[in-house]
Amino acid sequence: MAGIALSALIIIGLPQFVELFTIINATIYTSMAILALSLALLWGFGGILCLGQTGFFGLGGYAYAVAAINLGDSTPAVLIGVLVPAVFAALVGYFMFWGRIADVYFAVITLTITLILNTVFNSTAGDAYSIGTAALGGFNGMPSTPPLNLPWDTTVQLTPEQIWYVASATLCLCYFSARGLLRTTFGRIIVSIKENEARTELLGYDVRGYKLGLFMLCGGIAGLSGVLFANCVFVSPTMFSLAYSAQVAIWVIVGGLGTLSGAIAGSVLVQMVTAELGRLEWLNPNFVLGLILVAFVLLIPGGLLPTLRKYISLVQGVRRNRDKQGDNV
Repeated sequence: MAGIALSALIIIGLPQFVELFTIINATIYTSMAILALSLALLWGFGGILCLGQTGFFGLGGYAYAVAAINLGDSTPAVLIGVLVPAVFAALVGYFMFWGRIADVYFAVITLTITLILNTVFNSTAGDAYSIGTAALGGFNGMPSTPPLNLPWDTTVQLTPEQIWYVASATLCLCYFSARGLLRTTFGRIIVSIKENEARTELLGYDVRGYKLGLFMLCGGIAGLSGVLFANCVFVSPTMFSLAYSAQVAIWVIVGGLGTLSGAIAGSVLVQMVTAELGRLEWLNPNFVLGLILVAFVLLIPGGLLPTLRKYISLVQGVRRNRDKQGDNV
């Protein structure tokens, strides 16, 4: 409860004490935390390592931008930004799961699809590459992406502070919804598939169908993060980049694979460290990210949050033993 209260206090009070630049950065971190959450659910609890979550992330951003420009209303554009990557995930997942592609092959293929999308959207410069009145922009992306507006009044666009509140509320909704999902029959079956897929299938469950459903859900969540990212910056082919694909996996590993809150903490922490390192001209942030990944894999394989919880439990256990010894004396 203390953690929830502290988080609520930070969300509500942050715009009152920091400048606009910090608010925008915080919103970017929040949108990326939703992307990390989608992979944490898919990989940590479903056992499906997908290195193509940034593909759904980018598709969500582009779908939102195109729809918002053509419709002049962000409300249906948000729905389209979630639906398009979810449908794309359904198409990709169908052929992958029914083709019995798994493990590292699944990861490599999804990464390849994302890099193909990167190449395709980089090649969309010129008036010929437009959807309605929305020009895709090629390498330059779509800098004229409309921000969110009020659902009941399209003439009123949200301010960066208001978008921060929307992004924070969306992150909380995704987090608690994911926790709730894991407590349902669907969630327990997904975890069972991760632990022993063959046994789960022998019990009569349609393993491929459950994995496809989870893959679609996580694709939609990643698309939603792309929608929020588009409201912070703008959409461009860099959303499909290899760097983003690698970073998402690093966030989940650093935070702790098999936890939802760990993915959020890991993404925010690593992004803050990367931003600070980016100010140092003599140091390559990607090199430091690589060192962080190696250090966590070798020294803290369980991740930051599970290790911290384990340490706290150990300290509490030692204190209880001391108290018992004191009572005996």
